Amino acid sequence: MFHDMSEQLVAEMRRLEAIDARDREDGTPRLQRLRQIPPETGRFLALLAASAPAGRWIEIGTSAGYSSLWLALACRAAGRRLTTFEVMPEKAALARETFARAGVEDVVSLVLGDARAYLGEIRDIGFCFLDAEKEVYFDCYEAIVPKLVSGGLLIADNAINHREILQPMLDRALNDPRVDALIVPIAKGELLCRKR
Repeated sequence: MFHDMSEQLVAEMRRLEAIDARDREDGTPRLQRLRQIPPETGRFLALLAASAPAGRWIEIGTSAGYSSLWLALACRAAGRRLTTFEVMPEKAALARETFARAGVEDVVSLVLGDARAYLGEIRDIGFCFLDAEKEVYFDCYEAIVPKLVSGGLLIADNAINHREILQPMLDRALNDPRVDALIVPIAKGELLCRKR
């Protein structure tokens, strides 16, 4: 998977990494920044997703599409498709450009809108990556877990660096008998849940 990355995909990842680094250095306001995961988290996600059981793959919080590119690698390796949700029109437009330039439109579909409005219709989730506004995490967790297939994975970003905001959801996940869960100390921290 990592050894077969196209030059087109790698170039797009590097472009987004450079924008993200510049935005963090110059103090671009939080809502305008790409706010994407670091590369080591991308690799972690891709490895986990590639071994997820059969089922729908979703991502909540697209931004400019950087994490979606890592998940696209796993989609190709596992023969799956990813549906990613973004609420901000300007970021959704950036993501559409990202997917076109990286050549992943065949495995990634973007939905402009609040994922919570769609989660009632989605069944049999094999993999979910949650990286949206922190205030929606608890609602998303409660909507997704019942719909995970056995062995299905839910990964939530920022489990360490936003722990104070996410504590109710983290406590719920770590004590939820429906899942086996732990916080993985990679980058900003990833809550990893596997449906029992």
